[in-house]
Amino acid sequence: MWAAIKADMDAQHPMEDEAAAALPAAPKVVSLGCRLNLAEGEAIRRLAAGAGLRELIVVNSCAVTSEAVRQTRQQIRRARRANPRARVVVTGCAAQIDAKAFADMPEVDAVIGNSEKLDAAEWAALGASPGGVRVNDIMSVRENAAHLTDGYGDRARAFLQVQNGCDHRCTFCIIPFGRGPSRSVAIAEAVASVRRLVDAGHPEIVLTGVDLTSWGHDLDGNPRLGRLVAAILDAVPDLFRLRLSSVDCAEIDDELFERLAGDNRVAPYLHLSLQAGSNMILKRMRRRHSREDAIALCEALRRRRPAIAFGADLIAGFPTETEAMFEQSIALIGDAGVSYVHVFPYSSRTGTPAARMPQLPRDIISERARRLREAGAAAFEAFLDSLTGMTDTAVIESGGRARLGNFASARSPDLSLRPGEVVRLRLTGRQGDFLLSERADY
Repeated sequence: MWAAIKADMDAQHPMEDEAAAALPAAPKVVSLGCRLNLAEGEAIRRLAAGAGLRELIVVNSCAVTSEAVRQTRQQIRRARRANPRARVVVTGCAAQIDAKAFADMPEVDAVIGNSEKLDAAEWAALGASPGGVRVNDIMSVRENAAHLTDGYGDRARAFLQVQNGCDHRCTFCIIPFGRGPSRSVAIAEAVASVRRLVDAGHPEIVLTGVDLTSWGHDLDGNPRLGRLVAAILDAVPDLFRLRLSSVDCAEIDDELFERLAGDNRVAPYLHLSLQAGSNMILKRMRRRHSREDAIALCEALRRRRPAIAFGADLIAGFPTETEAMFEQSIALIGDAGVSYVHVFPYSSRTGTPAARMPQLPRDIISERARRLREAGAAAFEAFLDSLTGMTDTAVIESGGRARLGNFASARSPDLSLRPGEVVRLRLTGRQGDFLLSERADY
């Protein structure tokens, strides 16, 4: 369900460390966790500013692991220490799931729920009230608000939220109780948002969601994600590249597969929510795919589009995982041809079925996470090395970085290039996690 692109998503670190800044004259937002939270953080910033709120810090929390909740608390305390006169408001998944725990923190002035944080009226009300708890039943939410779909990145990429919530119940995951039921943005609305983003100068759009491949199940006619992808590509010919944030291989429909395999405007990269390489563990996680399903999908896409690359989320140390089961997760990296691995050490969450299963010692979980990361790092380096000598198209991002379609990063060969420019690069080598390049378009 919840998944992360390693280079862009990490529940252990805030997306922005604004909390350490001086007293804010305008609202500041610290977003932890996934890219969806970051996109919503941008919406929160605009809504709070529109309500005239100043000297305000909002901690947009994550609940995907116990460590993420700990990091949220740490950020709250840091915000208060650095800004003793500012109001500190907590929102996001951790706040939605356990509002009282955050309301009881002496550093916190107000707690706002995941639905309320995207409501302009709530921020206006906060301006007239010193604080309090505004957290309603997230399971009663049935709509994705239209004005909240635009989440801006740097000029190169923009993140567009088209789905929220999740109807699945993986045994390890608490996020459905923080995000509510799955709900989708309508096709016409999403297409209009893409047009606005492209007109604003973003050559690449990333579709995001909590459970992106469940998009459409709540809309008339039950369209699948492939329908939305096709509609965007066909209706917005000026869009250079469309990227998907993370997908469930059990929900890839035929139309989506065809676009991934045969449309060059879809990024040749797919991040899969795999979680484990053992069929027994997948069953105990209540996942809907098998090890064989994941490998078959990667092989089928690679046959049609040899340049495609894959990323995956893997959990280390799930309850009852034996050494042999764990080794199947390590082997899956090579068997499926995964180049980007995002590792989550298993973290028990109260209220989930997995928390009632026999738990592994923390030292074993940590050791297995280390081994998974090492295997992932080796696969990533081998992948980058395999690209040396090739020529590819990249989008210039901020910080002198160029992003290839397969999600690899290259150092820009020309610092005069501005974010959002599209260039052809000749890849000349690797330096750490970056490719070296030279211009190939003149």
